[in-house]
Amino acid sequence: MNFLVIGSGAREHIIGEKLSQTGASVYSVIKNLNPGLISFSKDILFVRNYANSQKIILDFSLNNKIDCVVIGPEDPLAQGFSDMFWKKDIPVVGPLKILAQIETSKGFTRDLLTKYNIDASPAYQRFSGINGAKDFINSLYGNYVIKFDGLMGGKGVKVSGEHLENIDDGLNYCQEIISNKGTFVIEEKLIGEEFSLMSFSDGKNLAHMPAIQDHKRAYDGDLGPNTGGMGCYSDTNHSLPFLRDNEILEAQEINERVTQALLDFTGEPYRGILYGGFMVTSEGVKLIEYNARFGDPEAMNLLALLDSDLASICSKIVEGNLDSVKFRNEASVCKYIVPKGYGSNPSNDTTIVIEDSYKKYSNLYYAAVNINSKGTITTTSSRAAAVVSTGQSIEEAEQKCEEGLTHISGKNLFIRHDIGKPDLIRKRIEHMEKLR
Repeated sequence: MNFLVIGSGAREHIIGEKLSQTGASVYSVIKNLNPGLISFSKDILFVRNYANSQKIILDFSLNNKIDCVVIGPEDPLAQGFSDMFWKKDIPVVGPLKILAQIETSKGFTRDLLTKYNIDASPAYQRFSGINGAKDFINSLYGNYVIKFDGLMGGKGVKVSGEHLENIDDGLNYCQEIISNKGTFVIEEKLIGEEFSLMSFSDGKNLAHMPAIQDHKRAYDGDLGPNTGGMGCYSDTNHSLPFLRDNEILEAQEINERVTQALLDFTGEPYRGILYGGFMVTSEGVKLIEYNARFGDPEAMNLLALLDSDLASICSKIVEGNLDSVKFRNEASVCKYIVPKGYGSNPSNDTTIVIEDSYKKYSNLYYAAVNINSKGTITTTSSRAAAVVSTGQSIEEAEQKCEEGLTHISGKNLFIRHDIGKPDLIRKRIEHMEKLR
C-alpha cells in the first residue's frame, strides 16, 4: 500500500517508521525538513502551510496513487483535509471536519457529553461575551479554568492559581479572547492527576491503547510555562502507578460512549485516533479535553510498544472492521530535547549533534528540525527530538532514556530530566492517596 503521512514532527517520524516496517511505501507532506521522516519516505512534498496547500497536496496524492492518508497534526483536520480526500475516494485515518470539533471546539465537546448523558464533565458554561462570566466564576469559588473555544496549540487554557492569580486576571483573559473575536468556556477546576487514554476507532469499534501520562510543564517538579509536552511515561501493565483498574475502565467507557455519541449526532463514523485527556479525581474519572489525533509525545511511547501491524490497523480503521490491537507489556519513557527557553522565549537555529551510539539504549525521533545539504541538523523554536526507551519497569526505561540522551549534544538545548523518575511518580501516588 501507498500511505501519505501529513505532518513533520516526531509523531509523524515514528508513524512513517512503523508503516515502513510493514513494507508499505510512505509519502510525506512536511513543513520542515525532518531527516527521520525523509529517510522513510519514497517522496516528499514540502509546503509552507496547510491552509493554502490543499490542491497541491491532493494532486500529490493522486499522482502517487495513495491508498490511505494518515493525518498527524490538528490543523489539517480542522481545515477539512479528511473531507477533501474522502471526496476523491482516498481513505483517511483522521476524522471529518464535523467530527474533529471534538478537539477544535471545547464547547461542542461539553455540550455533546451533556446531550448524551455522559457524566464526565465538570460544571461549565459557554460564553461569547463578558456578561455572566464574573457571576459564574464566583459560583465556582475561584476554582475555575478558562478555555479559548478553538485551536491555540495548547496555549489557550488558563487555570486559576496557576496562570490566573485572581478574578480580575480571569476576566482580563476573557476580555482578551473577546477582543480577538473569540468565544470561550469557563469550567470548574478539577483536582487530581492527569492521564491520557487514546483509542483507535473505526466509528463503531474501538481498540484502546495503554494509559500514559504527559508532562506539559517545562521544568523539573512541574514548574515553568506550559509547553506542547516535554515527555511521557507508561507502565508495564498498561496502567499507571497512581491509577486503579476501575479508573482505566471508566476512561475506556467514556471514549466508547463519545464515539457512539458522535455517530448518533453527526451520522458520520469517527475514523482515526480518539485521544481522551482525563483527570482522576475523588469523584471518579473526568474529561479534561479531547484531541482528534495521536498525541505528541504520547505517540512515541505507544507506537514504540505496538506489537501489531500499523498499516493493517489503518486499513481496518478505514474499512470499518477494526479488531484487537496488541501492545507489549513493557514500560516506556520519552523525553524531549528542546531549545532553551522553549515555552516562553526559545533559542533558534542551534546545531544538534547525534552520535549513533545512542541506539544501544534508545530510539530517537526528530521533530521541528531541518537538515541541510551538508547533513547538518538545526533546531527551530519548537521541540527538536524525542528520545524514547522501553524496559521491564519504568525505572529501567527511564535509565535507558537518560543514557541515550548522553549521546546527543548541542548548544542552547534543554531536557526535563525528572520525567519517569521515582520521586516524581511517588508524588503522584501520594497525591491520589490523599484525595481518595
